[in-house]
Amino acid sequence: MAETLVLIPGLACTSRLYEPQMAALSPGRTIIVADHTRDDSIRGIAARLLQDAPERFSLAGLSMGGYVALEVMRQAPQRVERLALLDTSARPDSPEASRDRERLIALAEAGRFEDIHSKLWPRLVHPAHQADEVLQELVIGMMQETGADAYIRQQRAIITRADSRPLLPGIEIPTLVLVGEGDAITPPDVAREMAEMVEWASLVVIPESGHLSTLEQPERVNQALRLWLEQR
Repeated sequence: MAETLVLIPGLACTSRLYEPQMAALSPGRTIIVADHTRDDSIRGIAARLLQDAPERFSLAGLSMGGYVALEVMRQAPQRVERLALLDTSARPDSPEASRDRERLIALAEAGRFEDIHSKLWPRLVHPAHQADEVLQELVIGMMQETGADAYIRQQRAIITRADSRPLLPGIEIPTLVLVGEGDAITPPDVAREMAEMVEWASLVVIPESGHLSTLEQPERVNQALRLWLEQR
């Protein structure tokens, strides 16, 4: 029976976030991209994922996707064979981050959803990729596909997420913690904190990458994921 890999996108992202990984990793396995657009809590998104997923699967999430992946580990750890946490954090939202999110929600509610990208872009990718128009258009396209209503639900879910750090020492499956070396949103120190708390974790820092490592350095990320998927 083919192995199943469940991928969880980040905020305002779609399956396109993982296009390079899906192309590289699909031979010999089934890949499912979780729906993280319909619920306004991380708990609800994780419950929907578990309802749609097979009994056993490997799980990877980037940024918001990592928050959901950790909640899946809270709800049904026995169903997850491997865990990959990409450019994410186990910490709860800080008061400052929540205030920033509320401001972005207000923009979306006021019909100014298209203004959000320009505010986020400088922190999303490594300085070396700031002028990459193809990458920027892809990110804008994912936001447009997500839409304002789903974006607001996602932001509200992120604001109310739990502190997952107490969960980490109990994770006893092969775990990859991966981060872009220039990630300004969930920086390497945050990834290192998680990796040190999970006994079975390996830490991979991707050079010349910001927060969107799967798109900024797809080959390096693919290599790390292949090694992770080979672990038994």
